[in-house]
Formats: sequence, C-alpha cells, structure tokens
Amino acid sequence: MNDICKVGVVVIGRNEGERLKVCLRSIPSGTPVVYVDSGSQDGSLEFAKGVGVTVISLDLTFKFTAARARNEGWRTLLAEYPSIEYIQFVDGDCELCQGWLTEAESFLGGNQRYAIACGRRRERYPEASPYNWICDVEWNTPVGDARSCGGDALIRVEAILLVGGYRDSLVAGEEPDMCLRLSDAGYSIRRMDLEMTLHDANIHRFGQWWMRAVRCGFAYANGAFLHGRGRHRHWVREMRRAAFWGGVLPLIVISLSCVFGWLGLLLLMLYVASFVKGGLNAPQSVDKPWLWSMFMLTSKFPEFIGVVSFYWGRLARVQSKIIEYK
Repeated sequence: MNDICKVGVVVIGRNEGERLKVCLRSIPSGTPVVYVDSGSQDGSLEFAKGVGVTVISLDLTFKFTAARARNEGWRTLLAEYPSIEYIQFVDGDCELCQGWLTEAESFLGGNQRYAIACGRRRERYPEASPYNWICDVEWNTPVGDARSCGGDALIRVEAILLVGGYRDSLVAGEEPDMCLRLSDAGYSIRRMDLEMTLHDANIHRFGQWWMRAVRCGFAYANGAFLHGRGRHRHWVREMRRAAFWGGVLPLIVISLSCVFGWLGLLLLMLYVASFVKGGLNAPQSVDKPWLWSMFMLTSKFPEFIGVVSFYWGRLARVQSKIIEYK
C-alpha cells in the first residue's frame, strides 16, 4: 500500500487498449489498484493482469454500466484493503496527473465535511477535432464547491459506504446522482484548482458526438425523473431546454408552415438569435465562442432524442441500454 496516503484506485474500461496502459502506468507505485473490465476484446484484461493489478471481468449476463463497474471495483478494493480511507475513480482512457492523489488526499484529510475532491480533467488532443475541443471546454468546470463531479474523482470511503455507492441501473449521469445523495447526507463536493487527469476522448466523427449528446439528454431526463421534484430540481432546466429547442419549437415551425407557408419559417430566427446570444455571452475561458455556441445549440436536437428515449422506455417498460459513442 502507498505509504504516503491511504488511497486505492478503481479503474474501469472497455477496449481501451493503449489508453489503459497509459492509465495504469500513471498510478503511483505501491498504490492498490482494481481494474474492472466490461467485456474488452483487445487484450486489456491480459495487460492489467500482467502489471499486477486486481482484475474483475463483469458478468456478461447483466447490463454493463459504468455505475455497476465502479461499484464492483470499490467493493473489491475494500474487501482486499479494508484500511483504505479514500478511493480514486478513474476511467481507463485517462491518465492521472502527477501529484494529484497527494494533494486531493491532503484536502479531504483536512476537511471532513467534503466527500469528494475532483480537479481539472483535460483533453489530451483538443486540436485533433472540434468534438475533442468541446469536450475539453465542458470539463473546464468552475473551481470551488460544486454540485457534482465527473467520472474521475477522489471519494471518501465512509461517504460512499453511507450512500451505498453509485446507482447500478443508471446508464448515464450516475455521478451527479450519487453527489446529490451525498449532499442530502450533509456532505459537500470540492472542485480543486489542480490538474487531475488527461483524457483521450478520441471523437472524430459527427455521429460520435451526436450519440454522446443523445446520452446526455437521456441522463438529463433520468436525473430529472429521480431528483427533479426535490429541492435540487436536478437537471429540470436542462431537460426543458432540450425539449423546447430540440422538439417543441421544430414542431411549432412545421405546424405553422403547413398553415401559413413560408411565413411560419420566420420562427427559425429564434435559433439565429439563440446562436448570436450564445456567441456573445460565451464564458471567458472559451477561446472559440462561436463554435461553442454552435455546439450548444445543435446539441439540443440529439439531447431531445435522449429525453424521448428515456420516457419511451419508461412507458414501454423496456430496460435501458448503454448508449455508446466510441
């Protein structure tokens, strides 16, 4: 076990190949590691076993979700190393930044009300495609107290035990769901001003980005369904925006065009106005405000598909499936 801090690491992945190798090699020597694999066929399992980490291969008869993988991982880690106080979760396509674990563990050790410490996840190749770039922008979250974290985060063991970990059934949005339950239990989440991980999004096609946005809309709807009626009003606004811009407004435009002809198309100017407003009011940290605004507007259409997909599944009583984009 790492003598510097009582930290263990849970890595999850599927067919990450070279990215997984980089990930595992970035973890400080002597740190307990559990790798949870979700059906890889690229030699990931063999490599992980070869470097001496504990490996779990998820049962193929049950639905794969990141939430389920992380839960399997932390429970196995604690069974093998019960004295661990903090668990670093990291996706298999990410590389841990040097010094992150020490700084994050020190913060949680000195601030008992915080359950989670997370830092800056940075895209490794933002210039490789506009889709990689927008991922990097999205991950540049505000420093300070936060409502939630992402997939990479250092979590206090007693906190994750208190809420029972992630919700296995969620195909997306499992981290904010757990963070809300931690908040209800009296804990806080801290976004530290530190580099945490390098991520290789590897998104080079419009279709990949589109499916990622569909997954986002599905998460909005599921999150609002679970927590939208409480004090958090979780993702209610985001779901409504996706529904309006991606579904309701297009239907209104089509309906009015059938009645009034081309005059009904004038409502499309609302999209132009939204695009201009977005470009003018983009966050100062965004170096390409108009590209950012285009992504923000365009994403509402696949997000709406995700929202519809969630509620259709609820009505049809169909078990939700993971939404893959890579």
